Amino acid sequence: MAKKCRALSLLMRALGAFILTAGCAMAAYPDKPVVLYVPLAAGSTADILARTLQPELSKALGATVVVENRPGAGGSVAMQSAAKAAPDGYTLVLGATPTWAINLTLYKNVGYDPLKNFVPVAFLAGGSNVMVVSGKSPYRNVLDVVAKMKEKPGAMAFSSGGNGTSHHLSSVLLNSATQTQARHIPYRGAPQGVTAVIAGEVDFGFYNTPSVLPLIKSGQLKALAVTSVARSPLLPEVPTMQEAGVPGYEVSIDFGLMAPAGTPAAIVEKLNAAARKVVEMPEVKKTLEQQGYDSYHDYTPAQFTQFIQRDQEKWTPLVRQSGASVD
Repeated sequence: MAKKCRALSLLMRALGAFILTAGCAMAAYPDKPVVLYVPLAAGSTADILARTLQPELSKALGATVVVENRPGAGGSVAMQSAAKAAPDGYTLVLGATPTWAINLTLYKNVGYDPLKNFVPVAFLAGGSNVMVVSGKSPYRNVLDVVAKMKEKPGAMAFSSGGNGTSHHLSSVLLNSATQTQARHIPYRGAPQGVTAVIAGEVDFGFYNTPSVLPLIKSGQLKALAVTSVARSPLLPEVPTMQEAGVPGYEVSIDFGLMAPAGTPAAIVEKLNAAARKVVEMPEVKKTLEQQGYDSYHDYTPAQFTQFIQRDQEKWTPLVRQSGASVD
């Protein structure tokens, strides 16, 4: 009996030491740099967002956040790398609408599952597109374009920066919402697609608001509507798609922090609190608005997870309807 008691005592001491050590390790997090994978190249929208938040996020966490660009396969390279990282809070990835929703259907084998291989940490920011036509176009508003598409199904054309991009799918959503048809002309990138709109090679297009703002101001492009629920602070005089006569229309390209599945809940909560603190800072808010981000959701990790699930339900049928596919 005495031997059993001694064995039990040793076991309890060992267990206590383990719990104490784990607790101390958790309390010490983070005690080294945190790496944030960015799924696109330096200078991209995602990269600029990450580097805008990096200084304040480092302060909020009490450890340096290192931004590391891992572009490729529409963001899949960064997501795959992050999914294989240790779930200890020291490797994060900047997820986005394409990587957690669009790519699942766009790619035949995306190589990861955004909700099985990751835990959503915090929503960061969302930005809208704007529907544009040439400055010389006769179309004055969205309903003018819709009326023409209904009059001559398939005769009108829209450009995009490539198959499956938000530019492409924004137009697909317009056709779906208004029961119209238009031809898709994909270009090698957004700049070429925008040039096609200006030149009148296509009738319209949807592009990231900040990227086309100078062209709208100069009169080379005419803005018909923004895709967000509320008007963009960059174009306050331009109506939303819903105000322009397309009920229920909304497109936002959103970004958020994600961590490898299995990351301890206490660490996820700490990261969530730090991220929410940073994006709610007045100076940071102002900078993000200037960059074209016009939406923010103060989500817990659980609420962010539900948001991603809704995003997948929205984008999956649209990608299938578009017919876009990448091997």
